[in-house]
Amino acid sequence: MKTILLALTLALGPMGSHAQSQPTHLIPAPAEYSVRSGTVSPDAMASLHEKVLISEKALLRRLDGRQLTPWQLKSAYWLTLGRRSLKIVAADEEGLFYARQTIKMMASLDSAVSCCTILDWPRFPYRGLMLDESRHFQGKDFVKKQLEMMARLKMNRFHFHLVDNPGWRLQIDAYPRLTRLTAWRPQAFFWDWEQNEIGGPFVDEGTPGAYGGYYTKQDIADILAFAEARHIEVIPEIEMPGHNYETRAAYPSLACSLPGGGKDPWELCPGKETTYQFLETVLLEVFDMFPSRYIHIGGDEARKNNWALCPDCQARMKAEGLPSVAALQSYMIRRIARFAHAHGKRIIGWDEILQGGLAPDATVMSWHGTEGGLQAVREGHDVIFTPTRYCYLDYHQDPAQFRAVGRHLPLSKVYSFDPVDADIPPSSAHHVLGLQGNLWTEHVQDAWHAEMMLYPRVFAIAETGWSPAEKKNWPDFERRASAMSNVAREWGYTVYPPLQKH
Repeated sequence: MKTILLALTLALGPMGSHAQSQPTHLIPAPAEYSVRSGTVSPDAMASLHEKVLISEKALLRRLDGRQLTPWQLKSAYWLTLGRRSLKIVAADEEGLFYARQTIKMMASLDSAVSCCTILDWPRFPYRGLMLDESRHFQGKDFVKKQLEMMARLKMNRFHFHLVDNPGWRLQIDAYPRLTRLTAWRPQAFFWDWEQNEIGGPFVDEGTPGAYGGYYTKQDIADILAFAEARHIEVIPEIEMPGHNYETRAAYPSLACSLPGGGKDPWELCPGKETTYQFLETVLLEVFDMFPSRYIHIGGDEARKNNWALCPDCQARMKAEGLPSVAALQSYMIRRIARFAHAHGKRIIGWDEILQGGLAPDATVMSWHGTEGGLQAVREGHDVIFTPTRYCYLDYHQDPAQFRAVGRHLPLSKVYSFDPVDADIPPSSAHHVLGLQGNLWTEHVQDAWHAEMMLYPRVFAIAETGWSPAEKKNWPDFERRASAMSNVAREWGYTVYPPLQKH
């Protein structure tokens, strides 16, 4: 047991087991909350005498028989706010961090904060946000700004989508053409570059008027240090075998042995041994950069048309006894999973990685709907739910005003999603790690536009990930989201609906 005594805070007894009243404006809503007489002004909160006890034993006393998992206990906290003092008990520095985020949020949201006691812990271990930096590049300062908001919302997983057809955004020393060439294109707006479906040209770094950019290893180190201080795990994604138009443009030998590389220009050749040498070399550098226990390997939308004709793929299938191109993809995913596992990592992939069978310790990110996630749970795999109709934040909020994908996804629908489907038995619910909001940027070029697509819908993702399911209440959340939106604007974020035109 870790015990660091900064000041003894056991003078007050534990909260009653049935204290359930909500805070005025907090997002995400705490598990339990009670108020007392008296208030503290935000200015006075800054000078409160803070007493902190980091002790698992003391927190368990506050929990008073409530059963938390070890990961919940690590994030849990108890705090009591009085007119002159703030007292916090946590089992770990992470819980202390979340307690302080709660205090900062209350000070920002309310003109006078009620004296209160909060006992709080998260519902899910994975509370995530994905940013697509391949299609439109925003850069380090933008990423750190979003990490700051994630921390305030008690979100803890940042999925960094760094490579895809229109641009490779990560320095890889072994393959410099990935950033020297395919991080840059002549057209800034993705759809101007894409030219129907095949994709446009890339240009060398330094070409006048070139659009793009990439993260150096120092940039990544800076982002990771910023995230670590906020208890956020950064999970990089290196796509394979599809979504690799840019990779093939930089290194054409990675394509199938067909005229022009084959009919589909965005897939790597899973038959060639050189493809695996390339991927493993890239991944070793990525593993060195990112301490996350996870590596996201994509695995989605591979059409496989080339593989049925490619002599290298056919030879690989024959040698490995693979009956179909779907089995060939499964072979590739399993092989990469073994490689990652040998280096202390576990893979995450989009739900297509279920096709043809899956490595035992792989995690499925269910995006087509919830069906892939339910299948993964039935097969004993961990799953992160991010279904398009609830969690795709590139879907529009106002089709008449802003570029977006066609489907309408208002805040109320995002809030209505629950990752634990009724078809998931309680004995399997532990396989549901949580949920994630995804911002794909085909239509989103500018930073203000990206933020407007994120907020306030990320508030709903955060609350679903942290707060007890029984606390979900749309009218109350709508009120709190409105208050939070105003504060976010004061912090410099663009929130839908924008108060000024860009």
